[in-house]
Amino acid sequence: MSLQSQSLIQPALGKPRVSPTDPSEAFKRSLDQIAADTEALLDRLLAADPAPGERQRPARLLDAMRYSSLGGGKRIRPFLVVETAKLFGVPRRHALMVAAALECVHCYSLVHDDLPAMDNDALRRGRPTVHKAFDEATAILAGDGLLTIAFDILSRPQVHKDARIRVQLISALAKAAGVGGMAGGQMLDLAAEGRFGGTPLDFSDVRTLQSMKTGALLQFACLSGALLGEADRNARAALERYGSAIGEAFQLADDLLDIDGDAATVGKATGKDAAAHKATFVSLLGIDGARARLKALVGKAEKAIASFGEDAAILKAAARFIANRRS
Repeated sequence: MSLQSQSLIQPALGKPRVSPTDPSEAFKRSLDQIAADTEALLDRLLAADPAPGERQRPARLLDAMRYSSLGGGKRIRPFLVVETAKLFGVPRRHALMVAAALECVHCYSLVHDDLPAMDNDALRRGRPTVHKAFDEATAILAGDGLLTIAFDILSRPQVHKDARIRVQLISALAKAAGVGGMAGGQMLDLAAEGRFGGTPLDFSDVRTLQSMKTGALLQFACLSGALLGEADRNARAALERYGSAIGEAFQLADDLLDIDGDAATVGKATGKDAAAHKATFVSLLGIDGARARLKALVGKAEKAIASFGEDAAILKAAARFIANRRS
């Protein structure tokens, strides 16, 4: 391994974590540590110096990419990558590389979702969105840059020594982010606002939409740990079921926050779904029905990973956190 590769990975290892007995406390500690490690790694991956094979990195574009991906967010997706990989004894430094790649895709999606042609948001994580802080053209290119660098990261040997595993990860993330995943889900979400005519969405339609728009990347986060660990088919299927359940729970919690959340706490505008008359889980199930389904989804997530025993205690705590989050 080159000195450059070593300098990229080593600082992201962090200090060994001592998990307390209480899974919820262990979860909080792990979430904070993984967020810090991911932040540090992204800071280096998005440094001003060109990566091997690059000609240069235009300063304004890089500034916008860094603005959108550093200094905010709970990093729940990186957490899921690292903690699921831990089930199979995957070295932390490898999982963090996948976590950073996934976070680049997630941050790209936020930049583009906030654009005037999409959700038209002026606030993200409590500060101006990228097109407000820079301009629309720069925001579009910043999203493009984050999406493409994600696959650059996954192609590197620091992710896994076996190129076959790296290709599996690249393929899985491309599907999760693409036309049959997040991008396709975003198109369905625009349709849910009635932009293109058509009939109103029912619960099945909304569930499909959200499993693509929100759930696909969360499910990839869980699957990636199993791919890194070269886990068997049963383990992969269990983590995919877990990812599916928490993906729907994440969106349900988000829909509830849009109704009763505080913009200052949530970090973005609230009440937009109702104003747009958009079909959501809450509009179709009602608040009580949505909360009941949220509780059932947490139980479904916990059941999916029961076979991992106490090793999955933090992941079970993560499901409860996702359902009860306030931002």
